[in-house]
Order: sequence, then C-alpha cells, then structure tokens
Amino acid sequence: MIDYITPSAIDIRITDGANIVGANGQISFDTSSNTLYIYDGVTMGGRYSIASEYVAPPPHTLQGSTSGYSSGGSPPSSNVIDKFPFSSDANASDVGDLTQARSQPAGQSSTENGYTSGGNTPPSVNTIDKFPFAANANAADVGDLTQGRYTSAGQSSAESGYTSGGSLLPSATSYSTIDKFPFSIDSSASDVGDLTGSRHSVTGQTSSTSGYTSGGISPLNTIDKFPFSSDSNASDVGDLTQGRYRSAGQSSDVSGYTSGGVNPASNVIDKFPFAADANATDVGDLTQARQLVAGQSSTSSGYTTGGFDAAVTNIIDKFSFSADSNATDVGNLTQSRFGPTGQQV
Repeated sequence: MIDYITPSAIDIRITDGANIVGANGQISFDTSSNTLYIYDGVTMGGRYSIASEYVAPPPHTLQGSTSGYSSGGSPPSSNVIDKFPFSSDANASDVGDLTQARSQPAGQSSTENGYTSGGNTPPSVNTIDKFPFAANANAADVGDLTQGRYTSAGQSSAESGYTSGGSLLPSATSYSTIDKFPFSIDSSASDVGDLTGSRHSVTGQTSSTSGYTSGGISPLNTIDKFPFSSDSNASDVGDLTQGRYRSAGQSSDVSGYTSGGVNPASNVIDKFPFAADANATDVGDLTQARQLVAGQSSTSSGYTTGGFDAAVTNIIDKFSFSADSNATDVGNLTQSRFGPTGQQV
C-alpha cells in the first residue's frame, strides 16, 4: 500500500490486509537524492541506505574511440573490410570480407558491430551485412533493405541503423525512402519515413537525437534532418556551401561534416551545427579534391577515405573537430578504391 507521496519522497508501508504493520519494514524513496531507505524498526525515523544514487547512462554517441573501418568499393567491386587505428596515424589492414563484393553501400555502427547496407554489384542489392568490432572476422548477411539500392546515406541511433535515399540500377530510379533496422536482433529494415525529395549520391551524419542526409544529385545543397525518437519524414533544415554529391559524412558530438564530392570535384570540408537548424560553413580542405569517398568519426577527428578524381586513391585524410582546419594525409587503405562506406568503434 502506498501510504503517502510528496514532491520529495514516496513512502510505502507493509500491511497485514487491514492495519499497517508497525514501522519495521517501511520503505521510503527520497526522490531528491535518488536513494532508497528502510526503517530499522527500532527508532522512528531511523533509516539506512540500501541503494546509491542513480547515475544515468551516458547519451549515445556515434563517434568511435578505437578504430575506423572502410568497407566495399570498386574498381573492381570489392568485399574488403579495412580497419585503421584512431590512436595513431597509420595504414589500414584487411580484417575481413563482406558477403558480396559491392560498391557505394551505406554504413552504420552500433557499439558492437559495423553494418554495410545496400550497394551495387551490379545490379543494386538490398543486403544488410554485419561484422563484429571485437574480432577481425567476415560479415554475415542479417537482413534486407525494403528496396535494393546504392549511393544511399547511412545514420545510426543507439538502437537502430538507418539507410536514406539512394538509387536502383539498372532502372536509375531514385528514392526518398528512410529505412530503419534494429541493432538488437538480426532483422530486415522497415520504411519509416521519407526525405524531402527523391535523390541519390547523398551522405549521412548523426547527432544523439537525429539523422541527417546532405547533398545529392542534381546536385543539391540540401541538409535534411529526421528524428530518432519517432518514425517520421525529414525536414529541410539548412544548406551546404555548394551543391554537391558523392561526398563523405562525419559527425562530432556537436556538428555534422560533409567532405569532398563533385560539382565539380571538391576538396571542401563543410560543417553545420546540431544544436540549431542552420546552413553549413566552409571550415577547411581535404588534401585532394575527390568524390565517392567514405567518412569515419573518432571522438576528436573526422576521416575521409578512398575516392577518385583524376585517379583512384587509397588516401586516409584526417581533420580536427576541435579547430576548423585543413585535413592531413595520415595513412593508406589496403587498396585504392572509390565508393566504399565507413564505420567506427
């Protein structure tokens, strides 16, 4: 029986069905200190703590603290999963294979696994691959997107992966679909909303509360935003500094980044805030103008890997989140390729 509730405490007393059975065993929860007490039955008001103050779990962050991954790509279509360290500037190593060699898939990251969704073999596929971060191992096919497509953007909440936009070959149909699949179980995706328009060759960013899809063909400078808390359509919340597509996406805890791309070939690193809906600003340059690049994010830096302009490259570029500055070349992928996608842990 709940005896009384006040703004600062909740007291629960044990009864025998008719009468309160003394003070002994009375439970009281102090909401101001988040502490649970029990009367000792000896002195009224004599209490002792049986629970420490509740500590809320940290909010979800996309950023990794250990490693970046670059999966898939071409030419020819690749199944390679590359891994490179965040703690030092170094080359990547080949740590596993996707279930299919494919180019221009979307990438997602949970705390335990990397995901590679869609892509082009050709033709376009709907496969959702999953590979573990804890061990170097091959990916497993764990589900399907609602449509086979490539050149989509990838986003990741604490519970789910998202694949937005994209195109289907050989029909060249573009989609506005926002697909969502769970991290907790191996399952196919469901269609949970739409971008503000059908487009492909887009890139993705992730805040703690929302997914972002930026750029795309025709070219576009649009920054779309959709919530993780509910399944709903995206809204247009700002513009990149230039209309472009085939870019890479990175995310700090406070800002989204769009790097590289084409219209024409671009080396621009754009940055837009998560705290407010606003346009992006040009905050630096990659070491080379290039398109069809992959993005990875550590807690302190953004990475842009692979791509091509005049030639296909294996470059791993790195730029700081704490200061607006140009990128530096810090290593190489195991293969020169364009159209990979990125993950991080």
